[in-house]
Amino acid sequence: MAALSGMRILDMTQWEAGTACTQSLAWLGANVVKIEQPDVGDPGRGVRTSDGVDSEYFVNWNSNKRSVTIDLSSEKGRDLLLQMVPRYDVFVENYGPGVVEKLDIGYDVMKTIHPDIIYVRIKGFGTTGPYAEYKCMDMVAQAAAGAFSITGEPDGPPMRPGPTMGDAGTGVQAALAISAAYAQKLRTGEGQLIELSMQEAMTYYLRTAVSRTRFGRVATPRTGNGDNPFVSLYPCAPGGPNDYVFVMAVTPRMWNAVCRALGQPELLSDPRFSTAHARHENRQLLFDEIESWTRVHTKKQCMSALADEGVCASQVYETKELFTDPHLLERDFVHEVEHAVHGKVQLLGWPARMSKSRVDIEAAPLLGEHTDEVLAEDLGLSVEDLSELRSEGSIGREMTQHVRS
Repeated sequence: MAALSGMRILDMTQWEAGTACTQSLAWLGANVVKIEQPDVGDPGRGVRTSDGVDSEYFVNWNSNKRSVTIDLSSEKGRDLLLQMVPRYDVFVENYGPGVVEKLDIGYDVMKTIHPDIIYVRIKGFGTTGPYAEYKCMDMVAQAAAGAFSITGEPDGPPMRPGPTMGDAGTGVQAALAISAAYAQKLRTGEGQLIELSMQEAMTYYLRTAVSRTRFGRVATPRTGNGDNPFVSLYPCAPGGPNDYVFVMAVTPRMWNAVCRALGQPELLSDPRFSTAHARHENRQLLFDEIESWTRVHTKKQCMSALADEGVCASQVYETKELFTDPHLLERDFVHEVEHAVHGKVQLLGWPARMSKSRVDIEAAPLLGEHTDEVLAEDLGLSVEDLSELRSEGSIGREMTQHVRS
């Protein structure tokens, strides 16, 4: 049995922060039903695509969910959603400021219908404070949390970080809070309101950088790839844009290991490098020594040589290399699933390995793929009932094709 088997989630999320949350819970066994607007759906479906086929972006953030299309702007559509609510433990939304209030499906409304509902709100800046009405997306949250200010070269401008931690990182924190609230509900029978600010959530990933502020008195500087030869990025053969190895030799023992990996044990007795002080004073020479070695080896060779000697080091992987990496393949981290439109696709897995809980990864749903199935299960609606709701526009059209128009 999966760890969260029995947990039922109404997922009214879009883009990434909310979808990352509910996908995480689905991969732990929760039953997730995604509510989407008919004919439109989660706007993430259309990212970097214009042919009506669900995007690779959407497919990566919506595995193991069922999709139901309901027009929440209609009275009957809203009533359908509220009828479903008592059958679920959790409701999650990450719409922009004021949207849920306009639809009149806020916590107070749902709590009246289902007193022990766990109601989750993910907002850019929270629901209170002077920024509460500001719209937000991932990189805005990262800028607001200080991530830009510590990224880049010391003499250059702030830089946009690569990973979407503002979204995905907030989503995982929301999933953690939901799991805790669900455990509490099982003990007390009580639900609760959970609210996350993406700005605040993002600061969790900056705590190490914040620890350099003298408790808020100075700004953490940008360090780029570093000026320490033992914690730095080195170019490798054959000199491609991502042919680099990152080295973190952070202990004296690792300095010995670096010398062994380079095949230069004589560096240990070299007076220029024989003490920590000497190595610091001659750090550019040390950079040059290490770089002269990395430049004639591939990034994989450098990683293996250093790691085999006990040095923390990794080649700089290109994202496509993750799907062919022998280590990740041996650990079954790369999954092949059958998508209704894209066919066989590869997806990266969930990193938590649980000895008593396993959930196979399933492809993301098509828009409205499970509307009839879920409404029949949850509300006992007949084929005639569904046909009437569909003719009124309260629910999305019947799934007869795979490509959205």
